[in-house]
Amino acid sequence: MTIYIDPPNWPGHGRMWSHLVSDVSYDELHAFAEKAGVPSRAFERDHYDIPSHRYAEVVAAGAVEVSSREVVRLLHGAGLRRRKGGLSR
Repeated sequence: MTIYIDPPNWPGHGRMWSHLVSDVSYDELHAFAEKAGVPSRAFERDHYDIPSHRYAEVVAAGAVEVSSREVVRLLHGAGLRRRKGGLSR
């Protein structure tokens, strides 16, 4: 199981955020998130939003650090990219 995370470069709600994704399946992503203690409410369309203060913790749990561009490429390559308006969990 490989799960990927980009740097916390995305502003929102007074914080910076990362995206946590899988290049295999949503089931794999949800299983990792649950194990890492990421709440299900953090799931949005095709990724989990991870606040910057949890970044190191999620990496320590096994997420592989990649660029934001790589996160998008991985999602597209796996056919897991969901545009806004798509289904959530």
